[in-house]
Amino acid sequence: MLLKNKKILVGVTGSIAIYKALDLIRLYIKAGAIVRVIMTESAKKFINPITFEAISQNKVLDERSENWDK
Repeated sequence: MLLKNKKILVGVTGSIAIYKALDLIRLYIKAGAIVRVIMTESAKKFINPITFEAISQNKVLDERSENWDK
């Protein structure tokens, strides 16, 4: 697999394209990548961070949380 165990950071901002980011993350995970997501406060107006956490299988980083400790 081309992306097996590769680490990918996806930055999400407040745009309707946020829904495409969900598809992209699904594809990365399916290809074996380890995906982390960072979101702006504006992005949270479009979609709840829990959705990204469920898809990426990792905690979402934002301006209130400064680390990815579980």
